[in-house]
This record gives sequence, C-alpha cells and structure tokens, in this order.
Amino acid sequence: MKKLSLFLMATCLLFMVPVIPLEADTESASTSESSTMDIESAETDELLLRIDEINEMDKSELNFSERRELRKEVRSINNELNQRGIYVSVGAAIIILLLLIILL
Repeated sequence: MKKLSLFLMATCLLFMVPVIPLEADTESASTSESSTMDIESAETDELLLRIDEINEMDKSELNFSERRELRKEVRSINNELNQRGIYVSVGAAIIILLLLIILL
C-alpha cells in the first residue's frame, strides 16, 4: 500500500510541473551540423584516397618492413572508417520496427 501511495504522489508531482516550450536556434544548429559533416566527409575522402594510393603502389620493390608498415597503415585507416558508422543490432532494429508499427 505504501508503494502505491508513493507512486501516486510521484505521478501527481510530475503532472504539476509546468512544461515550458523551448525554441531552438535553428540557424546556428544548422551551420554547426553542416560544418562538422563537411569536415568528416573531407577526412573520409582523404583516407580513401590514401588507401587508393597504397593499392596502386608497386610493392615488389619494397622490403618486408616497409610492406608491414603499409599493412598496418591500411588496417588503421579501415578501423577508423569502420568506427565512423552507426551500427544497429538486428534485435534493436526489430524492436524499433515493432514500436513504429504499434505507434503508427
């Protein structure tokens, strides 16, 4: 019984708090988002160009240590490119779809 009364008091307090609508500053938000997207796309393009340069190199003239350094560089670039993506697991995707179907 105590839990029920505590729950009811908490919900009443939540409904008593006034909701104040906030207006977002759309101009500064849009410019900051576009500038970060431009920077990320430029960095991504640079990394992809470097991978293309490495693939086009004549590696037969390189010794073992130089080839190893190139492999490490390609792996680090690939890891960096993979970390920039957004990954959603299959279970999360199913839950999102079910919620969308139920709510809409």
